[in-house]
Amino acid sequence: MTVSEVQPGPEPAIPAGDDPRHYAHLLSTVYDAAMAGEKMPARPRTVIGESWDRVLDAGVDPDTGGADGGLDAADLESRRLDSGLSVVLEDLTRGLDSVIADGDNILVVADSAGHVLWRSGAPRVMHHADRLGFVEGANWGENSVGTNAIGTALISGHAVQVFSAEHFVRTHHAWTCAGAPVRDPRTGTVLGVVDVSGPAATIHPTTVALVDVVAKLAEARLRDHHRRCLDQLRSVAAPMLARLDGPALAVDTDGWVVAVDAVAPRPRLVMPRHPGPGRVWLHGLGECDLDPLPGGWLVRVAEDDTSPSGTMLDLDWRDPRAPSLTVSGATGSWTMRPSPRHAEILALLVEHPAGRSAAQMSRQLFGVDDRTITVRAEMSRLRKHLGGLLAANPYRFADGVTARVDRDQGSVAR
Repeated sequence: MTVSEVQPGPEPAIPAGDDPRHYAHLLSTVYDAAMAGEKMPARPRTVIGESWDRVLDAGVDPDTGGADGGLDAADLESRRLDSGLSVVLEDLTRGLDSVIADGDNILVVADSAGHVLWRSGAPRVMHHADRLGFVEGANWGENSVGTNAIGTALISGHAVQVFSAEHFVRTHHAWTCAGAPVRDPRTGTVLGVVDVSGPAATIHPTTVALVDVVAKLAEARLRDHHRRCLDQLRSVAAPMLARLDGPALAVDTDGWVVAVDAVAPRPRLVMPRHPGPGRVWLHGLGECDLDPLPGGWLVRVAEDDTSPSGTMLDLDWRDPRAPSLTVSGATGSWTMRPSPRHAEILALLVEHPAGRSAAQMSRQLFGVDDRTITVRAEMSRLRKHLGGLLAANPYRFADGVTARVDRDQGSVAR
Protein backbone atom coordinates (compact mmCIF):
# COMPACT_ATOMS: atom_id res chain seq x y z
CA MET A 1 0.00 0.00 0.00
CA THR A 2 1.31 3.44 -0.87
CA VAL A 3 0.32 6.72 0.73
CA SER A 4 -0.70 8.96 -2.20
CA GLU A 5 2.08 10.25 -4.46
CA VAL A 6 2.75 13.92 -5.09
CA GLN A 7 0.55 15.57 -7.72
CA PRO A 8 1.13 18.81 -9.64
CA GLY A 9 -0.20 21.91 -7.96
CA PRO A 10 -1.80 22.08 -4.50
CA GLU A 11 -1.93 18.57 -3.08
CA PRO A 12 -4.45 17.56 -0.41
CA ALA A 13 -3.06 15.40 2.36
CA ILE A 14 -5.90 12.88 2.26
CA PRO A 15 -6.96 11.08 -0.91
CA ALA A 16 -10.55 11.76 -1.92
CA GLY A 17 -12.98 9.49 -0.13
CA ASP A 18 -10.58 8.27 2.59
CA ASP A 19 -11.68 8.25 6.22
CA PRO A 20 -9.50 10.79 8.11
CA ARG A 21 -9.40 8.64 11.25
CA HIS A 22 -8.28 5.56 9.37
CA TYR A 23 -5.75 7.60 7.41
CA ALA A 24 -4.39 9.15 10.60
CA HIS A 25 -3.87 5.66 12.04
CA LEU A 26 -1.99 4.59 8.89
CA LEU A 27 0.19 7.69 9.06
CA SER A 28 0.95 6.99 12.71
CA THR A 29 2.27 3.50 11.91
CA VAL A 30 4.30 4.89 8.99
CA TYR A 31 5.75 7.59 11.22
CA ASP A 32 6.65 5.22 14.07
CA ALA A 33 8.43 2.87 11.67
CA ALA A 34 10.30 5.74 10.00
CA MET A 35 11.49 7.16 13.33
CA ALA A 36 12.59 3.72 14.48
CA GLY A 37 14.46 3.04 11.24
CA GLU A 38 12.20 0.08 10.46
CA LYS A 39 10.41 -0.96 7.29
CA MET A 40 7.40 1.27 6.79
CA PRO A 41 3.99 -0.29 6.01
CA ALA A 42 3.46 2.41 3.38
CA ARG A 43 5.50 5.20 1.87
CA PRO A 44 4.76 8.79 2.84
CA ARG A 45 3.88 11.29 0.15
CA THR A 46 6.96 12.48 -1.71
CA VAL A 47 6.78 16.01 -0.29
CA ILE A 48 6.55 14.56 3.24
CA GLY A 49 9.27 11.94 2.79
CA GLU A 50 11.67 14.51 1.41
CA SER A 51 10.88 16.83 4.29
CA TRP A 52 11.45 14.08 6.88
CA ASP A 53 14.86 13.39 5.31
CA ARG A 54 15.82 17.08 5.52
CA VAL A 55 14.64 17.38 9.09
CA LEU A 56 16.45 14.23 10.21
CA ASP A 57 19.64 15.51 8.57
CA ALA A 58 19.20 18.79 10.44
CA GLY A 59 19.03 16.92 13.74
CA VAL A 60 15.57 18.09 14.79
CA ASP A 61 14.26 16.15 17.81
CA PRO A 62 10.91 14.46 17.02
CA ASP A 63 9.85 14.85 20.64
CA THR A 64 10.80 18.45 21.29
CA GLY A 65 11.61 20.08 17.94
CA GLY A 66 14.58 22.38 17.50
CA ALA A 67 15.79 25.14 19.77
CA ASP A 68 14.36 28.53 18.83
CA GLY A 69 13.57 31.31 21.26
CA GLY A 70 11.38 33.19 18.78
CA LEU A 71 11.39 36.94 18.18
CA ASP A 72 11.10 39.61 20.81
CA ALA A 73 8.42 42.25 20.33
CA ALA A 74 10.75 44.75 18.65
CA ASP A 75 12.12 42.22 16.15
CA LEU A 76 8.59 40.99 15.42
CA GLU A 77 7.39 44.49 14.59
CA SER A 78 10.46 45.12 12.45
CA ARG A 79 9.94 41.90 10.48
CA ARG A 80 6.27 42.76 9.93
CA LEU A 81 7.21 46.09 8.41
CA ASP A 82 10.04 44.64 6.31
CA SER A 83 8.22 41.52 5.10
CA GLY A 84 6.35 43.24 2.26
CA LEU A 85 3.22 41.35 3.34
CA SER A 86 1.50 44.03 5.40
CA VAL A 87 0.22 45.55 2.14
CA VAL A 88 -1.85 42.42 1.43
CA LEU A 89 -2.69 41.34 4.99
CA GLU A 90 -6.30 42.45 4.59
CA ASP A 91 -6.61 40.51 1.32
CA LEU A 92 -5.25 37.37 2.94
CA THR A 93 -7.60 37.68 5.91
CA ARG A 94 -10.68 38.47 3.84
CA GLY A 95 -9.97 35.65 1.40
CA LEU A 96 -9.85 33.05 4.17
CA ASP A 97 -12.61 34.36 6.44
CA SER A 98 -14.85 31.47 5.46
CA VAL A 99 -12.31 28.90 6.64
CA ILE A 100 -11.83 30.38 10.10
CA ALA A 101 -15.41 31.65 10.58
CA ASP A 102 -16.57 28.42 12.25
CA GLY A 103 -13.92 28.83 14.95
CA ASP A 104 -12.10 25.55 14.23
CA ASN A 105 -9.08 26.98 12.39
CA ILE A 106 -6.64 29.85 12.69
CA LEU A 107 -5.11 31.95 9.95
CA VAL A 108 -1.36 32.47 10.12
CA VAL A 109 0.96 34.62 8.01
CA ALA A 110 4.69 33.87 8.28
CA ASP A 111 7.73 35.53 6.74
CA SER A 112 10.30 34.00 4.40
CA ALA A 113 12.24 32.53 7.33
CA GLY A 114 9.15 30.87 8.82
CA HIS A 115 8.55 33.34 11.67
CA VAL A 116 4.88 33.77 12.54
CA LEU A 117 4.09 37.45 11.90
CA TRP A 118 0.32 37.52 12.36
CA ARG A 119 -2.39 35.08 13.36
CA SER A 120 -6.13 35.30 13.92
CA GLY A 121 -8.93 32.96 14.95
CA ALA A 122 -11.34 32.04 17.70
CA PRO A 123 -9.96 32.06 21.28
CA ARG A 124 -10.51 28.32 21.67
CA VAL A 125 -8.32 27.29 18.75
CA MET A 126 -5.81 30.08 19.49
CA HIS A 127 -5.40 28.61 22.98
CA HIS A 128 -4.76 25.21 21.38
CA ALA A 129 -2.12 26.81 19.16
CA ASP A 130 -0.53 28.49 22.19
CA ARG A 131 0.12 25.08 23.75
CA LEU A 132 2.00 24.05 20.61
CA GLY A 133 4.10 27.21 20.64
CA PHE A 134 2.30 28.32 17.47
CA VAL A 135 2.45 31.97 18.52
CA GLU A 136 3.47 35.27 16.96
CA GLY A 137 7.24 35.49 16.71
CA ALA A 138 7.79 31.72 16.82
CA ASN A 139 9.88 30.11 14.09
CA TRP A 140 7.99 27.41 12.18
CA GLY A 141 10.70 26.72 9.65
CA GLU A 142 11.59 23.06 9.14
CA ASN A 143 14.86 23.34 11.05
CA SER A 144 12.93 24.55 14.08
CA VAL A 145 9.76 22.46 14.27
CA GLY A 146 10.22 19.89 11.52
CA THR A 147 7.73 19.08 8.78
CA ASN A 148 4.77 21.47 8.76
CA ALA A 149 2.86 23.46 6.16
CA ILE A 150 4.75 26.71 6.74
CA GLY A 151 8.31 25.42 6.75
CA THR A 152 7.70 22.77 4.10
CA ALA A 153 5.91 25.21 1.76
CA LEU A 154 8.93 27.52 2.05
CA ILE A 155 11.33 24.72 1.11
CA SER A 156 9.22 23.06 -1.58
CA GLY A 157 8.06 26.32 -3.12
CA HIS A 158 4.43 25.22 -3.54
CA ALA A 159 1.25 24.81 -1.53
CA VAL A 160 1.37 21.97 1.00
CA GLN A 161 -1.18 20.35 3.29
CA VAL A 162 0.19 18.40 6.27
CA PHE A 163 -2.04 16.09 8.28
CA SER A 164 -1.60 14.36 11.62
CA ALA A 165 1.54 12.18 11.81
CA GLU A 166 2.94 13.72 8.65
CA HIS A 167 4.18 16.39 11.06
CA PHE A 168 7.68 15.51 12.22
CA VAL A 169 7.26 16.56 15.87
CA ARG A 170 4.95 14.19 17.76
CA THR A 171 3.11 16.90 19.67
CA HIS A 172 1.83 18.26 16.36
CA HIS A 173 0.13 15.02 15.31
CA ALA A 174 -3.24 16.23 16.55
CA TRP A 175 -3.00 19.14 14.12
CA THR A 176 -3.52 19.76 10.41
CA CYS A 177 -2.31 22.71 8.36
CA ALA A 178 -2.31 23.99 4.78
CA GLY A 179 0.17 26.61 3.62
CA ALA A 180 1.02 28.33 0.34
CA PRO A 181 3.99 30.58 -0.46
CA VAL A 182 3.42 34.22 -1.40
CA ARG A 183 5.97 35.46 -3.93
CA ASP A 184 7.17 38.91 -4.78
CA PRO A 185 5.69 39.32 -8.29
CA ARG A 186 8.67 41.50 -9.31
CA THR A 187 11.39 38.97 -8.55
CA GLY A 188 9.71 35.63 -7.88
CA THR A 189 11.35 35.38 -4.46
CA VAL A 190 9.19 34.05 -1.62
CA LEU A 191 8.06 36.74 0.81
CA GLY A 192 6.35 34.34 3.21
CA VAL A 193 3.53 31.84 3.65
CA VAL A 194 -0.19 32.07 4.33
CA ASP A 195 -1.40 29.13 6.41
CA VAL A 196 -4.65 27.74 7.79
CA SER A 197 -4.26 25.38 10.75
CA GLY A 198 -6.51 23.59 13.19
CA PRO A 199 -7.24 20.29 14.95
CA ALA A 200 -6.74 17.25 12.74
CA ALA A 201 -10.47 16.52 12.68
CA THR A 202 -11.07 19.77 10.76
CA ILE A 203 -9.11 18.63 7.70
CA HIS A 204 -10.76 19.21 4.32
CA PRO A 205 -9.14 18.37 0.98
CA THR A 206 -10.18 21.71 -0.59
CA THR A 207 -8.45 23.86 2.04
CA VAL A 208 -5.02 23.69 0.44
CA ALA A 209 -6.43 24.74 -2.95
CA LEU A 210 -8.24 27.69 -1.35
CA VAL A 211 -5.10 28.80 0.48
CA ASP A 212 -3.15 28.62 -2.78
CA VAL A 213 -5.76 30.73 -4.59
CA VAL A 214 -5.65 33.38 -1.86
CA ALA A 215 -1.83 33.46 -2.04
CA LYS A 216 -2.03 34.02 -5.81
CA LEU A 217 -4.59 36.80 -5.23
CA ALA A 218 -2.19 38.44 -2.78
CA GLU A 219 0.56 38.32 -5.40
CA ALA A 220 -1.72 40.09 -7.87
CA ARG A 221 -2.47 42.76 -5.26
CA LEU A 222 1.25 43.21 -4.66
CA ARG A 223 1.80 43.68 -8.39
CA ASP A 224 -0.93 46.34 -8.52
CA HIS A 225 0.46 48.10 -5.44
CA HIS A 226 3.94 48.24 -6.93
CA ARG A 227 2.60 49.63 -10.20
CA ARG A 228 0.73 52.39 -8.36
CA CYS A 229 3.84 53.30 -6.36
CA LEU A 230 5.92 53.49 -9.54
CA ASP A 231 3.31 55.72 -11.18
CA GLN A 232 3.34 58.08 -8.20
CA LEU A 233 7.12 58.24 -8.22
CA ARG A 234 7.18 58.83 -11.98
CA SER A 235 4.83 61.79 -11.64
CA VAL A 236 7.37 63.48 -9.35
CA ALA A 237 10.53 62.38 -11.17
CA ALA A 238 9.58 63.08 -14.79
CA PRO A 239 9.50 66.91 -14.45
CA MET A 240 12.87 66.83 -12.67
CA LEU A 241 14.48 64.73 -15.38
CA ALA A 242 13.16 67.12 -18.01
CA ARG A 243 15.09 70.01 -16.39
CA LEU A 244 18.42 68.17 -16.22
CA ASP A 245 21.19 68.53 -18.77
CA GLY A 246 23.08 65.31 -18.06
CA PRO A 247 22.17 61.62 -18.06
CA ALA A 248 19.92 60.56 -15.19
CA LEU A 249 17.23 58.11 -14.16
CA ALA A 250 14.70 57.69 -11.36
CA VAL A 251 14.33 54.48 -9.36
CA ASP A 252 12.28 53.30 -6.40
CA THR A 253 13.92 52.16 -3.16
CA ASP A 254 14.49 48.70 -4.61
CA GLY A 255 16.10 50.05 -7.78
CA TRP A 256 13.16 49.57 -10.19
CA VAL A 257 13.45 52.20 -12.91
CA VAL A 258 10.51 54.55 -13.50
CA ALA A 259 12.06 57.07 -15.91
CA VAL A 260 15.32 57.67 -17.80
CA ASP A 261 16.95 60.55 -19.66
CA ALA A 262 20.06 60.04 -21.83
CA VAL A 263 20.66 56.65 -20.17
CA ALA A 264 20.21 53.25 -21.80
CA PRO A 265 16.83 51.86 -20.68
CA ARG A 266 16.93 49.08 -18.09
CA PRO A 267 14.27 47.55 -15.85
CA ARG A 268 16.25 47.72 -12.63
CA LEU A 269 19.38 49.27 -11.15
CA VAL A 270 21.43 47.50 -8.50
CA MET A 271 21.45 49.89 -5.55
CA PRO A 272 23.58 49.88 -2.38
CA ARG A 273 21.96 48.11 0.54
CA HIS A 274 21.39 51.31 2.52
CA PRO A 275 21.92 54.22 0.13
CA GLY A 276 22.11 57.82 1.25
CA PRO A 277 22.18 61.12 -0.58
CA GLY A 278 25.45 62.01 -2.29
CA ARG A 279 28.09 60.27 -4.40
CA VAL A 280 28.02 56.49 -4.90
CA TRP A 281 29.37 54.02 -7.45
CA LEU A 282 26.70 52.05 -9.31
CA HIS A 283 27.28 49.04 -11.54
CA GLY A 284 26.89 49.94 -15.20
CA LEU A 285 26.84 53.69 -14.56
CA GLY A 286 29.95 54.45 -12.51
CA GLU A 287 30.03 57.44 -10.17
CA CYS A 288 26.55 58.82 -9.55
CA ASP A 289 24.90 61.40 -7.33
CA LEU A 290 21.75 60.38 -5.47
CA ASP A 291 19.01 62.87 -4.70
CA PRO A 292 16.03 61.71 -2.64
CA LEU A 293 12.54 61.34 -4.08
CA PRO A 294 9.36 60.27 -2.28
CA GLY A 295 9.78 56.50 -2.28
CA GLY A 296 12.94 56.43 -4.35
CA TRP A 297 15.98 58.21 -5.77
CA LEU A 298 16.96 60.49 -8.60
CA VAL A 299 20.23 59.06 -9.95
CA ARG A 300 22.46 61.51 -11.83
CA VAL A 301 25.50 60.14 -13.66
CA ALA A 302 28.38 62.27 -12.31
CA GLU A 303 30.57 64.34 -14.58
CA ASP A 304 34.23 65.11 -13.88
CA ASP A 305 33.54 68.69 -12.86
CA THR A 306 30.61 67.95 -10.58
CA SER A 307 30.58 67.18 -6.91
CA PRO A 308 27.88 65.55 -4.82
CA SER A 309 25.42 68.04 -3.39
CA GLY A 310 23.71 68.01 -0.04
CA THR A 311 20.01 67.67 0.71
CA MET A 312 17.88 70.15 2.63
CA LEU A 313 14.81 69.23 4.67
CA ASP A 314 12.49 72.08 5.62
CA LEU A 315 9.74 71.17 8.09
CA ASP A 316 7.00 73.79 8.24
CA TRP A 317 5.31 73.15 11.57
CA ARG A 318 3.66 76.48 12.14
CA ASP A 319 0.29 74.71 12.00
CA PRO A 320 0.65 71.64 14.26
CA ARG A 321 -2.37 70.03 12.60
CA ALA A 322 -0.99 70.32 9.06
CA PRO A 323 2.81 70.03 8.97
CA SER A 324 4.58 70.17 5.60
CA LEU A 325 8.01 68.80 4.69
CA THR A 326 9.94 70.06 1.67
CA VAL A 327 12.97 68.09 0.46
CA SER A 328 15.37 70.05 -1.75
CA GLY A 329 18.46 68.99 -3.68
CA ALA A 330 20.50 70.07 -6.67
CA THR A 331 17.83 68.87 -9.09
CA GLY A 332 14.76 70.41 -7.52
CA SER A 333 12.39 69.83 -4.62
CA TRP A 334 9.27 67.95 -3.60
CA THR A 335 6.86 68.21 -0.71
CA MET A 336 5.09 65.67 1.48
CA ARG A 337 2.57 65.97 4.27
CA PRO A 338 3.92 64.06 7.28
CA SER A 339 1.59 63.08 10.08
CA PRO A 340 1.81 65.17 13.26
CA ARG A 341 3.65 62.27 14.92
CA HIS A 342 6.19 62.07 12.10
CA ALA A 343 6.65 65.84 12.24
CA GLU A 344 7.32 65.51 15.97
CA ILE A 345 9.93 62.84 15.30
CA LEU A 346 11.66 64.94 12.63
CA ALA A 347 11.71 67.96 14.94
CA LEU A 348 13.20 65.82 17.69
CA LEU A 349 16.00 64.67 15.39
CA VAL A 350 16.72 68.26 14.39
CA GLU A 351 17.13 69.16 18.07
CA HIS A 352 19.48 66.19 18.62
CA PRO A 353 21.83 65.96 15.62
CA ALA A 354 23.96 63.25 17.27
CA GLY A 355 20.92 60.99 17.22
CA ARG A 356 18.51 59.35 19.62
CA SER A 357 18.08 55.73 20.65
CA ALA A 358 14.62 54.13 20.53
CA ALA A 359 14.40 54.38 24.33
CA GLN A 360 15.40 58.04 24.32
CA MET A 361 12.85 58.83 21.65
CA SER A 362 10.19 56.91 23.58
CA ARG A 363 10.91 59.00 26.66
CA GLN A 364 10.75 62.29 24.77
CA LEU A 365 7.72 61.42 22.64
CA PHE A 366 5.63 59.51 25.18
CA GLY A 367 7.16 60.28 28.57
CA VAL A 368 8.15 56.63 29.20
CA ASP A 369 11.04 54.38 28.13
CA ASP A 370 9.02 51.31 27.11
CA ARG A 371 7.33 52.48 23.90
CA THR A 372 10.31 51.43 21.79
CA ILE A 373 8.19 49.14 19.59
CA THR A 374 6.00 52.08 18.61
CA VAL A 375 9.07 54.22 17.97
CA ARG A 376 10.64 51.59 15.70
CA ALA A 377 7.38 51.12 13.83
CA GLU A 378 6.98 54.86 13.25
CA MET A 379 10.60 55.18 12.13
CA SER A 380 10.15 52.32 9.66
CA ARG A 381 7.09 54.03 8.19
CA LEU A 382 8.90 57.36 8.00
CA ARG A 383 11.92 55.79 6.31
CA LYS A 384 9.65 54.34 3.61
CA HIS A 385 9.02 57.93 2.54
CA LEU A 386 12.45 59.42 3.22
CA GLY A 387 14.65 56.40 2.55
CA GLY A 388 18.35 57.05 3.02
CA LEU A 389 17.81 60.52 4.48
CA LEU A 390 17.42 58.85 7.88
CA ALA A 391 20.00 56.62 9.54
CA ALA A 392 19.65 54.20 12.44
CA ASN A 393 21.58 53.10 15.52
CA PRO A 394 21.03 55.76 16.73
CA TYR A 395 18.20 57.34 14.75
CA ARG A 396 19.47 60.51 13.07
CA PHE A 397 19.69 62.35 9.78
CA ALA A 398 22.16 60.81 7.32
CA ASP A 399 25.42 62.51 6.46
CA GLY A 400 24.97 65.27 3.91
CA VAL A 401 21.44 66.10 5.08
CA THR A 402 20.66 69.53 6.52
CA ALA A 403 17.34 69.86 8.34
CA ARG A 404 15.39 72.82 9.65
CA VAL A 405 12.12 73.25 11.55
CA ASP A 406 10.02 76.39 11.19
CA ARG A 407 7.65 76.98 14.11
CA ASP A 408 5.77 79.98 15.39
CA GLN A 409 8.38 80.45 18.10
CA GLY A 410 11.26 80.45 15.61
CA SER A 411 13.40 78.15 13.49
CA VAL A 412 15.59 75.32 14.71
CA ALA A 413 18.30 74.05 12.37
CA ARG A 414 20.56 71.04 12.28
